[in-house]
Amino acid sequence: MNSGYLEDVRLAQRDWAATPLALRMRVMAKLRRRVAAGARELAETVPTELAGALHRTVADTLGSEVLPLLEACRFLERNAERILRTKRLGLHGRPIWLVGVDSRVERAPLGVVLIIGAPNYPLFLAGVQAIQGLAAGNAVLWKPAPGTETQAFALRTLLVESGLNPELLTLLEPGVESAAAAIEAGVDHVVLTGSAETGKAVMRLLAETLTPSTMELSGCDGVFVLPGAELEHTVRALAFGLRFNGSFTCMAPRRLFLVGMDDVEAARFESELAVALGRIDAGELPPKTVTLLREMVADARLQGAEIRLDGLKKSEKGDRAGVTLITRAVPSMLSMQSDIFAPVLSIMRTTDTGEALAASAACPYALSASVFGPEATTNSLASRIHAGTVLINDVVIPTVDPRISFGGRGRSGFGVTRGAEGLLSMTAPRTIQVQRSRLKWSYEPTSDGHIELFAGLAQLLHGEGLGKLWRAMKRVAGAARKLGANQQDR
Repeated sequence: MNSGYLEDVRLAQRDWAATPLALRMRVMAKLRRRVAAGARELAETVPTELAGALHRTVADTLGSEVLPLLEACRFLERNAERILRTKRLGLHGRPIWLVGVDSRVERAPLGVVLIIGAPNYPLFLAGVQAIQGLAAGNAVLWKPAPGTETQAFALRTLLVESGLNPELLTLLEPGVESAAAAIEAGVDHVVLTGSAETGKAVMRLLAETLTPSTMELSGCDGVFVLPGAELEHTVRALAFGLRFNGSFTCMAPRRLFLVGMDDVEAARFESELAVALGRIDAGELPPKTVTLLREMVADARLQGAEIRLDGLKKSEKGDRAGVTLITRAVPSMLSMQSDIFAPVLSIMRTTDTGEALAASAACPYALSASVFGPEATTNSLASRIHAGTVLINDVVIPTVDPRISFGGRGRSGFGVTRGAEGLLSMTAPRTIQVQRSRLKWSYEPTSDGHIELFAGLAQLLHGEGLGKLWRAMKRVAGAARKLGANQQDR
């Protein structure tokens, strides 16, 4: 990526930004229809073994990526104009001394946005970020994760066929060098979906150019199970969260807090869950992930935990693993502190919500969390959890709602993608103020006489009590008369 090429992209972006939003939305509408017509073919570009997700089927991809992508397009068609509309501030709340000044806030595109994609959901995650960036009037550079170039190319082709200028969406090489070169060339914003370590590496590059970013980073998500939770439903949801996409999901459950259960209830829950998780087939894992999983198991044993299920022992091959279930966990364990794309779950028994929240807060990751139990108690707890998204009586699935934003806290990143807030994050506020009066006094130098005027205004506008307000009004009027007389003497 050279600066000369980036200038050509910027020229195309300026024309695109000047294009009425309604015309930009026509491209999104055409894209949605094209994706819908070829939904299966688009899903089939994602291999079933992608990112170690041995059991990812075409149906899985249709449900987890293609359908949510279609809904994201329709969300933009229906809501982009309202979200990006210029906000006129009006008279209410305007300081009295700014009489004659009209203010409005426009949403201006950022310019050229670099999107660094993740390998686990190559169509949905980077795809939604790309269409939101384009809808907001930006040009997009898309660096797909290694192995996901085909999906990025397929979506770009559909966008170009829908009327998008090809220069507005550039596919970069999948290696890290291409992203670094784009940052050095001078992009205006970076959206990264990846691990915390990758986030730190990219932010070091961004610091050199003071380039802003949105960091959607990995998680070590907590699940709180309260008394009264439906055991069968909770177990089924947890099994899904650990099984789906080979557990190569940033929102997969990793830490489980049994809150306020007696020993009999907790033992029953753990037994039912172990049975369900033991049925999940072993999947492929990269060597580095296998090494980390072994370290987690060794650390858990060292700290007195029980390895209820050892996923690595389930398969004879060292690069495959079933679910690893750790019980009697404590917050300091490696499995309670780390992000990992492997089916591993640690269970900690806690006496009450206070202990559970404190144990959860000991983890530096805060992407999402789930709470299972009666709604009367789950809603109260959900509002106290430190996480970007909290789901009640479910895991993962509801977050594909195109209306909601998604983002984490702590080591799980900052900023949001998707939803109205995600679309706004692809823009910058531009404030425009118009002075319609031609008063001269505001340009005059201040004098001692202004002290009384301004002090009186402070009391008049922000004081309380009728007596004090009346005295302040007289104070202002007297100071204004004196200033007027002094002006006439000049």
